[in-house]
Amino acid sequence: MGGRPVTVRLARWSAEHPWRAIALWVVFVAVCFVGGNAAGLNEATQADQAIGESGHADVIVTEGKFTDPAVENILITPRTGTLDRAAAQAAATDAADRLRQITGVASVGEPVPSRDGAALLVPITMAGDPETAADRVQPLRDATAAAQAAHPQLRIEQVGGPSINQALDDTLGRDFKRAELLSLPVTLAILIVAFGALIAAGVPVLLALSSVAAAMGLSTLASHLVPATDTTSSVILLIGMAVGVDYSLFYVRREREERAKGRSGLDAVEIAAETSGHAVVVSGFAVIISMAGLMLADDVVFSSLAVGSILVVAVAVTGSLTVLPALLAKLGRWVDRPRVPLLWRLTAPRTGRHGQPARPRFWPAVLRPALRAPRATLIVSVGLLLALAAPALGMKLKFPGMEDLPRTTPAMQAYDRLTAAFPSTGTSHTVAVRAPAEQADQVRVALTGLARTAAADPLFAPVEADGPKIEVSADRRVSVLEVATPYASRDDRSVRSLHELRDDLLPAALRGIPGVEYAVGGGVAASEDYARHIREKLPLVMAFVLALTFLVMTWTFRSVVVALTSILLNLLSAGAAYGLLVLVFQGEWAQDLLGFTSMGAIVSWLPLFLFVVLFGLSMDYHVFVVSRIREAVRAGRSNADAVAYGITSSAGVVTSAAIVMVGVFAIFASLSTIDMKQLGIGLAAAILLDATIIRAVVLPSVMTLLGEANWWAPRFLRGRSRPAATPPADPTPELVGAH
Repeated sequence: MGGRPVTVRLARWSAEHPWRAIALWVVFVAVCFVGGNAAGLNEATQADQAIGESGHADVIVTEGKFTDPAVENILITPRTGTLDRAAAQAAATDAADRLRQITGVASVGEPVPSRDGAALLVPITMAGDPETAADRVQPLRDATAAAQAAHPQLRIEQVGGPSINQALDDTLGRDFKRAELLSLPVTLAILIVAFGALIAAGVPVLLALSSVAAAMGLSTLASHLVPATDTTSSVILLIGMAVGVDYSLFYVRREREERAKGRSGLDAVEIAAETSGHAVVVSGFAVIISMAGLMLADDVVFSSLAVGSILVVAVAVTGSLTVLPALLAKLGRWVDRPRVPLLWRLTAPRTGRHGQPARPRFWPAVLRPALRAPRATLIVSVGLLLALAAPALGMKLKFPGMEDLPRTTPAMQAYDRLTAAFPSTGTSHTVAVRAPAEQADQVRVALTGLARTAAADPLFAPVEADGPKIEVSADRRVSVLEVATPYASRDDRSVRSLHELRDDLLPAALRGIPGVEYAVGGGVAASEDYARHIREKLPLVMAFVLALTFLVMTWTFRSVVVALTSILLNLLSAGAAYGLLVLVFQGEWAQDLLGFTSMGAIVSWLPLFLFVVLFGLSMDYHVFVVSRIREAVRAGRSNADAVAYGITSSAGVVTSAAIVMVGVFAIFASLSTIDMKQLGIGLAAAILLDATIIRAVVLPSVMTLLGEANWWAPRFLRGRSRPAATPPADPTPELVGAH
């Protein structure tokens, strides 16, 4: 009794005391969730998120303690032809009068004509906290709509940070609500098809949702150690649903399989714990290792994502070892009720010769080339995957800019007209200077000269008629200048203007001023600095994940070869996903098909995040499949027959788990923003490739070619766990007879 693995002892206790285990789980989830809400969320500050020179510029600006109120604009343009100056002036006066009556408006500026006279701009300064301006901008938009109704011959639009943020929040809110509404029924539908029974389909979803709830609370508590970001909860939901459903699926399928052989409920749970439960622990540990690698990125966003992901995976593993066996023991054969007639006949576990599960006909047909001609199959499949990965060598990294936001909202359409009429209101570089207070006047003169010099360069926008606007802090130590460029943030000319400003214009302007410190920030700078940061950190994170995963896999399977092949196959899968992303999103051929506008690059944070997520989730399938193969080898089967048994006996559950993930990730690809589209497509495509080509073609080819060498390990690792070379048992002639 004492020598049994802890997974078996936990499962046995839970199965023998189901109500206690279920009650403890409910209390655990409730305490985590309520405790987290009571503690409150500690969100990352701008200083926490500072990366590179642009981050340094943000820190300097923050130290200046500027009063930076939210600003909106009324843009007046003609519907057709040229602008009627008198009518535009009357409309501007009317709009200004309406806006001055609103409590949330601090001041309304004088109308400013564009250089070509084709537009009129009325600046508005909002009162109150700029962080909450988007929540208070609706009364201003209502006043603008009233002015538009009074002057139908003109186009009168409101545009600015708060109105754009409100429109974006509304769009993303609808997107995520739709994604949440779709993901649950999609997951349930796939599980019903996989199990053919409603209760069996509901159990994995129940575990996943409760794991997510507990992890949300724990991550809120953890935010007081590692500050959280806006994306943490979304990633917890994404990862939690994926691994929670996977782990339950592996466990429930094995328990049903053992009951189909005639074992009692407790024995079936115990065997499932010893096999699938062990695989869940190993794969969960592999996912945790992958996510922990994000900590090395030296980025609070990735650190918060790592903490959230680690917590939800740890909770899901714990639930699969405790409350899941309790539920299965309590439900007994009721887990297969109510049955969906046709689906039940297709999915119900059946036994064949010697009490083994009956094998489907589809997977033996898929496996036949890998088992009979492994070398040729391996060369062809790996060649195809490498060809798919090749475009990743040309990957470009950029942050999405304003031009990459959905143009379906009036606020973004107005923004395009605003930047066309007033180029200096579009993309700009933030020049932040810190110097002793007595040098403030000298700094102002230098920055004024810098603005004039830049304005003469076609890479920069002209200076407005009232001259460059230089902000100076109350203590006169910090000065800030916005240097505009007429090009979009992802345009190569915007990047060239940044480098010219950083490398030549700014150092020359400030040369000779004692004690001066400066940095250039802004959207373009942040994109360039973050891409450089990711390129520097990605090799370090990859090395950490690969090294620790190798050690875990070597110790788990007592085989150096299995550990090496698992890492190589996962790298192949990740490379193919990268290549596919570049093919789809850096070109323009898929724009209409997937509903996006190509930004000519991949979102900067995606390659690093995608690598750790894919590497972790791929290990789920790999550990589960290889565990079944090793189980067959240790039972005395030949290597070729063990490979056939392992793949065919696990193919159904791996396919079902993969389809769930692909379905959920594909929903994210339907969201409006380019980063969510790239994340959804990248994850869905990679999981699909991994569960099909990698696991059903490349893996059996490799393991068939290697034969007994699969299980080689140094003497100190072998112990009793090393599979012995024994005569074949229960061969599968239709698959391996010709090998």
